[in-house]
Amino acid sequence: MSDGWVIAASIVGGVVLLWVAVLVVLWVQVRRSGGTIDWREAVRLVPDVVRLIRRLVADGTVPRAVRWWLGGLLVYLLSPIDLVPDVIPVLGYADDAIVVVIALRFALRHAGRDALERHWPGTPAGLHSVLALVGRLRTR
Repeated sequence: MSDGWVIAASIVGGVVLLWVAVLVVLWVQVRRSGGTIDWREAVRLVPDVVRLIRRLVADGTVPRAVRWWLGGLLVYLLSPIDLVPDVIPVLGYADDAIVVVIALRFALRHAGRDALERHWPGTPAGLHSVLALVGRLRTR
């Protein structure tokens, strides 16, 4: 197998494992809040979160610090350098999921819930899941 195919397979595998890690964290957070999870919504969550981050970075009304933080998040996720190397099963991608949650929590605190609602590309149930994921479900 050529190096290009190995790199492509690694990227796809990494995205899938990151997705699974986010789903596990989501499941734990929703259970803590006493709710239930719709797994069809959860499967769509990662692409919606990526679109949310991209839209927040592009919005000039979002505070500059939030846009820089989220832009740095995108660079971190695309970078091969991680806090925990991705070759370590589960933990390698769990750190990426944790960094995403921390960045979204920062964005929620500094840009406000209305900015997240305005740019959320998914369903209201998906937004509910993201707010549960960042631990800010009850804040309004």
